[in-house]
Amino acid sequence: MAKSRLIGSYPVIGIRPTIDGRRGPLKVRESLEVQTMNMAKNAAKLIAENVFYSNGEPVKVVIADTTIGRVAEAAACADKFKKEGVDITLTVTPCWCYGSETMDMDPMTIKAVWGFNGTERPGAVYLAAVLAGHAQKGLPAFGIYGHDVQDLDDTTIPCDVAEKILRFARCAVAVATMRGKSYLQIGSICMGIAGSIVDVNMFEEYLGMRVESVDEVEIIRRMTEGIYDEKEYQKALAWVKAKCNADFDKNPEELQRTAEQKEKDWEFTAKMACIIKDLMNGNPNLPQGAEEEMVGHNAIASGFQGQRQWTDFYPNCDFPESILNSTFDWNGAREPYILATENDSLNGVCMLFGKLLTGRAQIFADVRTYWSGDAIKRVTGYEIDGKAKEADGFIHLINSGAACVDACGEVKDENGNAIMKKWWEMTDKDIDTCMAATTWPYADLGYFRGGGYSSRFVTRAEMPCTMMRLNMVKGLGPVMQIAEGWTVSIPDEVTHKLWKRTDYTWPCTWFAPRVTGKGAFKTAYDVMNNWGANHGAISYGHIGADLITMCSMLRIPVCMHNVDEDKIYRPAAWNAFGMDKEGQDYRACEAYGPLYKNIRK
Repeated sequence: MAKSRLIGSYPVIGIRPTIDGRRGPLKVRESLEVQTMNMAKNAAKLIAENVFYSNGEPVKVVIADTTIGRVAEAAACADKFKKEGVDITLTVTPCWCYGSETMDMDPMTIKAVWGFNGTERPGAVYLAAVLAGHAQKGLPAFGIYGHDVQDLDDTTIPCDVAEKILRFARCAVAVATMRGKSYLQIGSICMGIAGSIVDVNMFEEYLGMRVESVDEVEIIRRMTEGIYDEKEYQKALAWVKAKCNADFDKNPEELQRTAEQKEKDWEFTAKMACIIKDLMNGNPNLPQGAEEEMVGHNAIASGFQGQRQWTDFYPNCDFPESILNSTFDWNGAREPYILATENDSLNGVCMLFGKLLTGRAQIFADVRTYWSGDAIKRVTGYEIDGKAKEADGFIHLINSGAACVDACGEVKDENGNAIMKKWWEMTDKDIDTCMAATTWPYADLGYFRGGGYSSRFVTRAEMPCTMMRLNMVKGLGPVMQIAEGWTVSIPDEVTHKLWKRTDYTWPCTWFAPRVTGKGAFKTAYDVMNNWGANHGAISYGHIGADLITMCSMLRIPVCMHNVDEDKIYRPAAWNAFGMDKEGQDYRACEAYGPLYKNIRK
């Protein structure tokens, strides 16, 4: 797989096989050695085969050298894990063990414990005892306990146990991957959008990240002084000319730019995309004398201000945003970048969460308009059906041409279903399909006086997806909103009648949330009416349960979601904060505080 663009190793998962420490004439410990170590090996195999880093490599899993029956072995395990770079631990056992002697006491690791559901030895008793110890010591851990009793010699991992192990592992790897990385804001506050008022404390205390800032003029400086990779730029420009299909110019004829001016805009935006990549992660191929610029900002995510000062004078950033957020560029398939439109850092964080959990490109969009079934019929004569009818309409997701082109929905899986693939599964044919489905109209000069190009496509497929949004609330901190649902396919003539009522040069996706008939999910209207900001990040697939688990690791409460209660998985200590799941979450997150708060004191 691809080499990581970031400085710093990927997080490692350590498996801790704990065991009853009693030896003596009945050889209690000895009788459990094989079963205990096999649990560890099976868990490691499950994770390594199903969980991946963002560069597509299988997650590295290490196992303690011995089973852990007493504190000396716990210390030996901790020493090994420190050398191996372990950030995440999964303790496994089929039996009773000595709780506080064998537990993971590292305050910085993300922890889970799997207690085997069997009758011969009380693995469940240890699970309960050690989780009580974790709660008492302020070290939250996730509990894993199978629903059905297993036989002593059963080495399989039940489906419900596997689901929890993999959810824990995916989310913990995502959380630990962000640690020590940067969010790079290029520019600053955009049009008064709250998400572009970057909260440095939130990044540091909740995500373990730093915030780096450069002025947008740095891009112009690098263009002017030739501080970019000329070979890369020429390759990008040639690809743009071959693959980017020009579309209409909506501007009044007397204001339209000449063909020569438009060609210059393509050259500018292609160069801009190359430079933004360099700003994020550096480039050893920059010209001699640019050693400082070669190193980059170690940015795992970034945002570009754009409006208004930049876009009133220079071509917009829609092409760089659209292509960098996609699963490919002129170099072929590659890990998506995260580049938030309008420097909406909170939407950028959600896009980062989605990418780290799925390995897929993320959609940045305005949560722009709710269309009820009655309004659609009045305007177009069309009677909605399927998911849209269930939700009594849909929400129009659209922004200034900056959405990843994977969202066109034209790529298919082996069964012919529309899909947004993991980046390492994208083929050259898939890339050509996405580019053929996308056109590039000239920018609306009412929005972008400096010109540029916007990506344009229609999502003509029903795909499962999850819309999310992180909001900052004074006195509360960050809170997460999650809405699982589907993209909606409607007849082209209906799409165009609705689409033309807003900006017709921007990409168009219709979204129907899964409704529950009550509260914020009574209908699509209620989702729109309860959404906390003007933007949303949209990920392929129903990943709401993963997001809830991930947020609990970060101590970010979830204020709105439509995930089934039996899929909600949080640290066991949350159960001590009341019987209602939402209230538990708020109280526990407040009690424990941000994940990295102790480092900051």
